[in-house]
Amino acid sequence: MKSFETWLFDEVEIAFSLKRVKKHILLTDWLSSKKNISEYEKKSIELQCEQLSNNVDAWNEDELKLQFIGPFLWFVNYITDKYKPFTQRSLSIKTDSVESSGLVDFMIATGKSRPKEPFFFLHEYKQQHPSKKNDPLGQLLIAMVAAQEKNGNNHPIYGVIVEGRYWYFVVLHNKEYVVSPSYDATKEEIFQIYAILCKVKDYIELILSENKYPLS
Repeated sequence: MKSFETWLFDEVEIAFSLKRVKKHILLTDWLSSKKNISEYEKKSIELQCEQLSNNVDAWNEDELKLQFIGPFLWFVNYITDKYKPFTQRSLSIKTDSVESSGLVDFMIATGKSRPKEPFFFLHEYKQQHPSKKNDPLGQLLIAMVAAQEKNGNNHPIYGVIVEGRYWYFVVLHNKEYVVSPSYDATKEEIFQIYAILCKVKDYIELILSENKYPLS
């Protein structure tokens, strides 16, 4: 069985007949997200931005997760009675030609004690120049494909790669996927990152209103 952490993005493309496209309406819509923020939100995000700017080059992966990503995602607030965040949970995929599994850094899914239907993934990777032996896009893609197979529907899967200060947003829909340009969380772009992350909740609510899946 192949582990999620060993997948390269081109291997995922070949194994699942995926095609990377330069543009996709789903990504365009997601990246154009707008959010009116309060003065409290503005001040809090500015403080998080400053902390990241001062420390990102010194933090290791765990420190980046604990001192920036965790507080930032907590502020977005994905915890509801319908879905919630899960971290370091296992996910697997088995087809006629592929069997793979791994632990997922962060996902938003229905379920209470264990994830049921995943909608959104975050893969954190400290190095800004990953080696061929550790491909963050490949690791994210295989998790998104596994979720697509698990869900058994045509709904898009959303994801993000965090490489130090840079955030890349990814959408997988059917056999096509698209990756955004980088957004720098140490700059004013952090407010757009916040709006994009908040928009995920709207997408999940829309999917749930159409599906009416059991949540327990």
